[in-house]
Amino acid sequence: MRVFTTMRGVVWGKVLLGALALAGMSPGHAQAPARTATPVADYPNRPITIVVPFAAGTTTDQTGRFLAKHITDATRQPVIVQNLPGAEGFIGLQHVLRQPADGYTIVIGSNTTHAANVSLFKKLPYDPVRDFVPVTGIIIGGVTLVVRPDSPYNNVQDLVADARKQPGKLSFGWGNSSSRSGGEVLKELTGINILSVPYKALTTAITDVIGGQITMVFGDAPAVMPLVRAGKLKALGVSTTSRMPGYEDIPTIAEQGIKGYQASGWLAVFAPKGTPADVVAKLNAIIVPIMRTPEAATFFGQNAWKPFPGTPQELAQFQQREIQRWAELVKSAGIEQQ
Repeated sequence: MRVFTTMRGVVWGKVLLGALALAGMSPGHAQAPARTATPVADYPNRPITIVVPFAAGTTTDQTGRFLAKHITDATRQPVIVQNLPGAEGFIGLQHVLRQPADGYTIVIGSNTTHAANVSLFKKLPYDPVRDFVPVTGIIIGGVTLVVRPDSPYNNVQDLVADARKQPGKLSFGWGNSSSRSGGEVLKELTGINILSVPYKALTTAITDVIGGQITMVFGDAPAVMPLVRAGKLKALGVSTTSRMPGYEDIPTIAEQGIKGYQASGWLAVFAPKGTPADVVAKLNAIIVPIMRTPEAATFFGQNAWKPFPGTPQELAQFQQREIQRWAELVKSAGIEQQ
């Protein structure tokens, strides 16, 4: 896989791979129930539940519902999408770990739940590596830097120049790890001092940009681009290395003079630890062809996301790189753990 943000001249996507020694599990970790084998020849022979650890209407939710429909079409078994939002994904993930590891409860994890949280929190109630089995990547994409339509900034250089004149006066809001990394990487690469303002939801941060309470937000395309097209927000740049499909009129942040700038978000399918390897392989064999269809490319491409299906091993390696990327970002940016 290839992604990844450049920071201080070091390309995070090229960090040395290897086993990442995570801290031992605390007593707060969810205790999984007894595991029972599921014969792969019969799998699936009853409904599957996809847990979405974020609210309805989010990109994660839309992705879960797309998968549910197409897994049902492929297997003739009902697929239920269960939204369990809250606490940075903790609630949904802990629920999954309380279910039998038989392939009938899976979860859509993200760069937040399965990478960033390792470094953003002093203690997690789950271990994103030990407690989960990678199945396949789903989609990957970037964020868009937006400001009010009457903002004096018409490009990223305008904003950076003003931030240098007024250290600490400009602010960016964030409601997930993707939106946070967008601002932190800009700070890191330019040396500007802009205030980081956390929100429980990205939508609230976007509302505050429109209302003038904060200067900017780095938002997922599905959340901000309809508002850009409606004239309620102004887009200054995108975080990807090339312009986003469907939004080619918006330049990348890197091409506006912020050399090496890149930030990304992603979604992937995980199963609870103990899920039989043959069931994981069957899940992978069901989902990967779905994500390689023209329909998937069109559905996700309209919101500037790209499918990135692959093997469980590829997802595991990708996840390790992302964990390392976040560890470096948290350290270099001086982000205080919660």
